[in-house]
Amino acid sequence: MRIAMISMHTSPLEQPGTGDAGGMNVYIRNTAEQLARLGVEVDVFTRATRPSQGEVVHCAPGLRVINCVAGPYEGLAKSELPTQLVAFTGSILAFAREDGTHYDVIHSHYWLSGQVGWLLRDLWNIPWVHTAHTLASVKNNALADGDVREPESRRICEQQIVDNADLLIVNTPAEVDDLVRGYDARTSRIEVVMPGADVARFTPGSDHATERTRRELGIPLNAKVIAFVGRIQRLKGPHILLRAAARLIEEHPEEKIRVVICGGPSGSGTQQPEALEELARELGVAGYLRFLSPRPPEELVSVYQAVDIVAVPSYNESFGLVALEAQACGTPVVATRVGGLPIAVAEGQTGLLVDGHDIQRWADTLGELIVDDAKRIAFGEHAPQHAAKFSWENSARSLADLYCSLTNVETQQLRPPRQPAG
Repeated sequence: MRIAMISMHTSPLEQPGTGDAGGMNVYIRNTAEQLARLGVEVDVFTRATRPSQGEVVHCAPGLRVINCVAGPYEGLAKSELPTQLVAFTGSILAFAREDGTHYDVIHSHYWLSGQVGWLLRDLWNIPWVHTAHTLASVKNNALADGDVREPESRRICEQQIVDNADLLIVNTPAEVDDLVRGYDARTSRIEVVMPGADVARFTPGSDHATERTRRELGIPLNAKVIAFVGRIQRLKGPHILLRAAARLIEEHPEEKIRVVICGGPSGSGTQQPEALEELARELGVAGYLRFLSPRPPEELVSVYQAVDIVAVPSYNESFGLVALEAQACGTPVVATRVGGLPIAVAEGQTGLLVDGHDIQRWADTLGELIVDDAKRIAFGEHAPQHAAKFSWENSARSLADLYCSLTNVETQQLRPPRQPAG
């Protein structure tokens, strides 16, 4: 079985935490790798953004990323990508024709890719599966102050996808409700597949490793450190953390509180790091703040291990992979009670959830774990067990079962690729 996976606006090869690369990139890369290990061949089609990568990148046995030329390599904003839908689709068709490849299922990610998947489904006469990851109606109902509404044109395109896709895959039961309420979707064509975490990579660190990482990052060893990890955009709420931390620092000067923000500016809904630095100066906490650039997973794990709390003050999250990764590293989480975060975080066991974005409420909730060492440590000890319930292998197995059901293929017929000797 071979899957044409479509991710037009962002490549799974890009570094999460900057530009338009985020949780969706992590989802696609990890599920594609695990599907390939199960014996499902996967080609991920994405828009080429640099010529140096070449057209085909072999990521693992059974997994390729195909860079499709559609518009200029650089300088094309996500809002301009709809102008390249025809060129991108044509590039996919040309590759499949020249490569002599036949696909059994199309799986599109995000609404731009969904428009491409819709056309390819009819041209190739094969089943089409779509995962939205975010929805315009949901984002518009949970806008951060100063953020820009998603255009009606996007919502219309999403409605077309919902009406025509053979199967819609969502991360949580809450997303089922979002599709039904916002797009009149039929529940019979929706399946829930929970995302996972790489629990082999994201693991708790030792006290020695934490001290070493803090020294390398320039963080005081005796500080109580709260981290934000992700793209710097108002939707993710880093400004909420800064304002709450300012109150905490004023209310609990004895705790030596520090804030770490690890991420880069988003390609849309941008809130530049400079704006956060200016806010920190206005609040009088610039000396308590440390910015870190986005990091690959093998380095990000050290950041999770080195901090005491990870804050996820998002206005909307389809699931919340950062929360899951942090818990896998033994770090408790304080998150907004939105989207999939109530599933990703075991409230009262591995972290705490906050209703809304009232600054004092956030300060009080963060302070609860900053001041109560015993509770924070207990949450951290339980966190890896909770994260272990979610795995990319399980996610991929669920996807493979759904692909097989759409094509009348028995799951037992899948044959994992042979691994190279040595």
